[in-house]
Amino acid sequence: MNVNKYLSAKVSLNKYIDRIVVNGAIFHIHYWGVMPYHYDTLLHKHSFFEICYVVEGKGSYIDDDYTYPLQQNTLFLSKPDVLHQIKSEEGLFLIYVAFELVESESSEEWIQRMEEAKHCSKVISEEKEEKEILLLWDFLLTQATKHEQAFSEEIIKNLSSSLILSLLRAFVSFSMNDKEKVHHEASSTLYHQATLYIKDNLSNSLKLTEVAKYLHISGRHLSRIFVAEAGISYSEFVQNERMQKAATLLKTTDIPIKDIAEETGFTTVNYFTQVFTSKFRSSPGKFRSLYSNVKKNTYNKEFLSST
Repeated sequence: MNVNKYLSAKVSLNKYIDRIVVNGAIFHIHYWGVMPYHYDTLLHKHSFFEICYVVEGKGSYIDDDYTYPLQQNTLFLSKPDVLHQIKSEEGLFLIYVAFELVESESSEEWIQRMEEAKHCSKVISEEKEEKEILLLWDFLLTQATKHEQAFSEEIIKNLSSSLILSLLRAFVSFSMNDKEKVHHEASSTLYHQATLYIKDNLSNSLKLTEVAKYLHISGRHLSRIFVAEAGISYSEFVQNERMQKAATLLKTTDIPIKDIAEETGFTTVNYFTQVFTSKFRSSPGKFRSLYSNVKKNTYNKEFLSST
């Protein structure tokens, strides 16, 4: 690790990043720290959160009468109003950040989330994933040394926000509401991807299992997503899309009905006519005649390839 780089970056971060805004939360950053040789501290407490990362060295962390070993790649949390102490005979290379939520400017959801953080049971984290946090922290510190370059302030602001969220996630589990929200957002994304795929490939069979495979999920999962997001089954959605495209082609072009049937995924004109008539209470031919006075586009291969 480049100690001089870290020390230089600490100065820049403390100068430029004292406030972080993320999705309904405002965090005040009290300080960013880099300590290449950190030995024993007195037993003390803070009114804010402080999260430290052990870059190198060994020692111990005392939190509310519990003692935890510290070693390289250990992440540890100091919670507000909890007595704690860091001890090391050899000296620890620490990077750390102290922060608190500005409740008057943050959402109720974030206030509740940070209240949970104050009472979380996890104090030490040595999971492999935490090495990714070090990479993020290291990248932030590297960028902070380039504060005079174009866009650097925006870059370090975004990296700082990502780091704070990653640090919190290392210690605080999502509440049930958070889990449900994440699940819903994931389902919405899959639903959006599925509908785009369907609309762009109406001439294909579009079997549930085929589209599910494209999205790398099970057919049952995809079926549930359509019921939850669209309020109808997957097959109903596909049929509706086929009919809407067929109606548009009949109204705006002179493409032969046989070709429209193929373009919208029907293997025979008879079946297409049967489904269309059931949907619109009119055969494709009669439906088209209603729009005979509307200006039509001439059928050509280029049109089909662009629809």
